[in-house]
Amino acid sequence: MTLDRLDDPDHPAYGMGQAAELLGVTAAFLRSLDTAGLVSPARSGGGHRRYSRNHLARVVALRELTDHGHTLAGATKILDLRADLADERARHAATTEERDRARRERDTALDERDTARRQRDSARHEPDQGRNDRPQG
Repeated sequence: MTLDRLDDPDHPAYGMGQAAELLGVTAAFLRSLDTAGLVSPARSGGGHRRYSRNHLARVVALRELTDHGHTLAGATKILDLRADLADERARHAATTEERDRARRERDTALDERDTARRQRDSARHEPDQGRNDRPQG
């Protein structure tokens, strides 16, 4: 058995009783969330619900929002919008990094071009200077 799965927030490590105890909710509450399709835990070979840390975090967030007066449907919508926002922020960050990398590459290419032009212009003027320095006779 590898311990890497313990670091995986999606690994279904908790049974229903354990999850309910950790969260301070009833098993019936967890079942109702599953029935409503709001939290979909994995199933063991015997059909028992298995919760991951991400599942537990979603249950906590749903519970907090409902405790603050939101309906379960409203709380679900809020969580979905938060997830969409997080995805968009990640996409924006990746796009910004890609743009910045492209700008750095462009700037490097422009610097190389300018250096090459200076070297070319310098090389063109060197023979002219050599002719002007010779004594005319």
